[in-house]
Parts: sequence; structure tokens; C-alpha cells
Amino acid sequence: MKKSLILKLFTHLEQGCQKICGGFCLFFSKYNTFQDLKMLELEHLHLKHVVQLVSALESIVLRSFGPEGGQVLFTRDTGQVMLSRSGKRILSALHLEHPLARMVVECIWKHSTITGDGSKTFVLLLASLLRMIHASATKEPHMSQPYNSTETTEAACARHLADRLLDFALTELDALIALNVLPHGFCVSLEDSTGKTEQSFQTLLLTFFNTRLGNVYCDFFRDLMCELLSHWKIKNDQPSFSIRFLNNNFPAMRTQVSGFPVGSSRLIEGQVIHRDFATPCPPLNEQSVKAVVFSGYLQPKLLTAGDVLELGCGNRATEDGSIVHFSSWTGRSLESIIATLKSFGVSVLLCALKQSSAALALATQTGMCLVECVSEEEISLFAQLSGVTPISDCWRICPEDIATLTFCKPILLGAHRYVHVDFHDSEERLNVKPCSLVICAPGEGQTDQYACAFQDAIRMLLTAWEPMHKSNITALMRTFPSNKFTSVHKDNMGDETAYASCSMNLHETCVIEPGCVLPAGGTFEFLLHHGLHQYGRSCSVSVNTSAVVPVSELLANALLSLPRHIYSHSPKFFLQAQTRVMALIPKQSHTLSSSAIQTEDLLEDGKLSLHSCKKGSMALTLLDLGLESVSCKYHLVLAVLQCLTSLLRVNKVLRTHTVLHTKSHKLLNTCSESTEDEDEDEVVSL
Repeated sequence: MKKSLILKLFTHLEQGCQKICGGFCLFFSKYNTFQDLKMLELEHLHLKHVVQLVSALESIVLRSFGPEGGQVLFTRDTGQVMLSRSGKRILSALHLEHPLARMVVECIWKHSTITGDGSKTFVLLLASLLRMIHASATKEPHMSQPYNSTETTEAACARHLADRLLDFALTELDALIALNVLPHGFCVSLEDSTGKTEQSFQTLLLTFFNTRLGNVYCDFFRDLMCELLSHWKIKNDQPSFSIRFLNNNFPAMRTQVSGFPVGSSRLIEGQVIHRDFATPCPPLNEQSVKAVVFSGYLQPKLLTAGDVLELGCGNRATEDGSIVHFSSWTGRSLESIIATLKSFGVSVLLCALKQSSAALALATQTGMCLVECVSEEEISLFAQLSGVTPISDCWRICPEDIATLTFCKPILLGAHRYVHVDFHDSEERLNVKPCSLVICAPGEGQTDQYACAFQDAIRMLLTAWEPMHKSNITALMRTFPSNKFTSVHKDNMGDETAYASCSMNLHETCVIEPGCVLPAGGTFEFLLHHGLHQYGRSCSVSVNTSAVVPVSELLANALLSLPRHIYSHSPKFFLQAQTRVMALIPKQSHTLSSSAIQTEDLLEDGKLSLHSCKKGSMALTLLDLGLESVSCKYHLVLAVLQCLTSLLRVNKVLRTHTVLHTKSHKLLNTCSESTEDEDEDEVVSL
């Protein structure tokens, strides 16, 4: 008896551990001895393997990168064809077997989900950095600690270089951008989205849609985006607030319609709720329609989760627990609720849950329109636009919970019928003109691509217009040896080599203004490459740093590979673009006094602010390749360096021969799922 009880307890414990640990309990139950563990397939990852994996992803996205890039055609196992230029969709469509490659794609997906842009540039910059780190680690590892093999020494050196790069970017990159890049950019105001003379905002959107969808429909979607922003522009508020509102509620604002030409895409007033009426919709001729939102059931349920139904007590049934009496009570409750709603003049009921047949019949009898199973996103948007709160307790209905609508009627979009509502006095009360976006395309895949491009454009604008964090840093901007102020920056590389760098003995405030943009086509990379190169020279003047790999030079050379890819079809254009950018940089000695005098303004609190972006005119005029956001570029470089550090910390792949509960492919909607008998790889860092 005790033995069976112990065995049963062990079985439950094993199942619980398997749920928590994601399969590792099963792994150790199958391999109980150390000899069995040694028989597992353990793949050692060397630095060259990481470079090869990322280079393979680079070769795929290169086909669609730059102004001369084309679209990539994918054919799925089902025969469905996907034609796309979006780096995120291309990488998501790949069936990647190696866990490290899936790790890279996951990092790219997360970055693109936040900033909406830069997936292809992410891969190219990551591959370039890995190649340069590999070359530096192979040439001279610079490590004083003893290691068992050359590969281990190179891996340790590469990890240390990646850590130094990330630390350098987190502490110095924003200052270098403010000093070397921002003086050549300019700020774009959101007012330009409706202006007649200024075209910079439209150019920024045009550049984005061109890189994402190609040049066929980029003008059309740019105009549609500008019209959408003009409707949702909240008066007397920060521009980023309107964009953030669109970003948070975009899934409830869009409607995708397949089987129609792209030119049929348009804006329609009000909100489209993607459900049909559950009851017949009588014509509502009133000037205003009153609606209520319910988050629960109109008719009380007999049992809910966790409830216990007591049918009898011994040989006699309890009268209060009778099912017949309870059903009768719920019917009277439903009638009372409907009567209360009718007394308030409510004619539209929006419900988050599926209602009972009795509730539908009673709503039909009283002439109320009922919509059930409304999504959480649509209820949230409706509540924000109407100013009411969804009701959870049907017995507590008050006039403040009733929304006033201009109309509520069915609308036919494609092959589906939805509910179309508009809000009363929304312009006066909300200072906006609510509208919904209808995106049309011949195929379902194309419609989904255009909808994703729209949302990514909103994310890009949000990243570009949200002010970057302000940080008070001692010695914010690095200057060159002609300055009188010096400080020593120590690096834990080998023998703790210290090298001198010049800095300003002031507390500075780094501010990158919202909406700061630069001409596309490598302008950001050329300017930052020059600034990083000058920074590296200034750090090596006073102290011999031949034993230390300058991480600023690694990042500078990696950045320069991006414009090389842009102009790969004609190296002559690369040299012309680089020459024109370099010609704008002053020839005099690059000191803080000569560079910052043009850009610094004294604030009221006595601190210096780097408001380097000009307003109203473009500081650079290069090839007609559009505009790109400085803030998006900054976030991209940081994300790549964080991904680089994570990759180089992995040195082994352990195959557990079991499927884990958490799949790394769950965020990749277009790629196929792994089968149950497929081996699962675990990334291990030792």
C-alpha cells in the first residue's frame, strides 16, 4: 500500500516538474546515468559557426535590400504563394532548424514589433559585426587567461569584444550621435502631414512604404496614412499621443477585405465592429441611438467556474437549491434587466460574451439590437471613444453607462457583414474625427501584408516622435586632444589596459528632438562612421593601445558596410555619396568648442542641450532616396549589439529529443509548426 502510494506520488511529481521545466524532467528520466548523458548529441558552437549562420540569413535578405532590391517569392507546402519585400515577413516565413538562427529571427521580430522598421538592416549589420569580431579574435585573441584550445580562446575574446561594444553603445553612442549626426539633420513636424508646401513628412512615409511594399502603391498608402493621421490628430496635445493611440488601437481600427483592388482601400467614419447582429436589426430612425456595453452575461448562469451544485441533502431535496426555482429566477432577472434598459431608451447591446437563447429572444421581442462576442480590443476602443465603461453587474445600470451614438447599422465589406457605429459629438468632445481603415487587396496574403505595413509605419512614427530619454552624464561628449580636460577610461581587457580620452568637465543633457530625420542612402552611417573614427583616434593619442582592440573602430567599419550594400549595383555611387557627406563636415580641428558652438543652447537651469536638428530646411541633399529617422537608427544599433552579445554567450547546443512546451516558432505566424516527433534543440551557455 505504501509502495503504491509512493509510486503514485512520484508520478504526480514527475508530471508537475515536466510542466514547469518544459520537458527536462522527461529528459533526465530517460537518461539517468552520467554515461547516458554522454551519449547525447552535444553540438559545440564555434565563432565561425555563428558567422556562417548569420551570413546565411544575410544572403536571403540581401535580395530585397536597398532601392534596387526586389521582392522575394515564397511557396508554402500548401501551394500558397507569398510575394514580399518586408524583411520581417521574409525571415518569418523561413523554416529554420538551427536554434541559433531562430534566436536571431526572434530578436529581429521583437525589434521590428517595437520600432516597425529595420529588420533587413538588422541582419546586415549583425553579420558585418560578427565577421569583424571573428577577424579580430582570429588575428590576435588578446586574452591573458589560459584556455584549452584556440577556438575557446577566440570565443572568449569575441564575447569580451561584444560586451565592450554594448557597454560603449549604452554609455557613449547617444552623445556621438548628438555631436556628429544631428547637426546635419532636421526636424519634421507632424503638421506637415496636411501642409501644402512642406513635403518632408510625406517623404518619410513614402520612403518607408517603398522599402516595405515597393514603388507601385507607396504613393497611395502614403496619402491614405496622412489622411488617417489628420482624422486622429488630437488637438492641444503632444503629437506622439495621437500616434500612440493609433498604435494601441490599430487592430480594432482596421478591416481587411480580400478580392478587391488596392485602390478600393479607404477610410470610413466611425468604428467598424467585426461582428454581425445576433438579433434582427430594425431600422433606427432616431437622431441618436443609445447603446450599452456588457462584459458578462445578461442572464445569470446556473453554474460558473468553481461553483458546486448541491442537488440534495440526504433523502430530502433542499427547496432553495432547486434547479426549477433557479431557472425561474434567472428568467425574471433577465426580464427585469431588459425592462430597465428599455426605460433608459437603450436600443443597442454590445456584449463581450455569447448570450443565452432566452436573452436573444427577449431582445428581439423588445426591438433591441444585440451584438455578441465582441473582441476585447473593439470594446476597449468603443469605451474610449464613447466615454462609457463596460458593465459587469447588470443590476447596476446608471445613465453614465449609456453611450450616445449617431447611428448603428450593418455595413457590407467584401463578403462579410459587420456593425457600423458612429459617435455623437465626437469632434467637440474628443477633438478627433473617429474613422476606420479599410484595406483591400486581391488576395488574403496581400491584404495582410498591407495591414502589417500600415501598423509598422505607425510604430516607426511613434519611435521617431517619442522624445528619447534625457540622461545627465558627466563627460557626455568626447572631444579631441586639444581640450584641456582629460579623464581616464579603464577597460578590463587582459591586463586592465587604461587609455586616456578627453571629455568635458560639465554635466550635459543629451536631447535628440522628436522627429529628427536624415536623408536616406547611408547618410547616418557615413556621419556616425566619421564620428566613431575620430573618437577612436582621440582615445589612442596619449596611450599606446596596440594591445587593445578599439571597439569604436569595429562599429564604425561595420556601419560602413550598410551603404556599400545600398550602392552594391554601382560602387561609383557609393564613393559619390560618401564624398558629398564628408564634404559637409568642417575641415578644422574637431574639438568640442568648434563642433558644439553651432548647436548648443543654454537652458534655464544652466545645462547644455544638444538641439542639433534644424527646422524647416534640409542640411543635406543627396541622391533622391528619401528620409529616415535618427531615433529609429539609434534603436537599431542598440538592438543589434544586444543580440550580438546574446549570440556570443552561447557555445553549446544540447539536443533533448523531446518537444518543449514553449515553441520558439509561436511568434512566427507564417512558418509551419514543428511536429511532435521532431527533435528539439536547447541552447546552452556554459
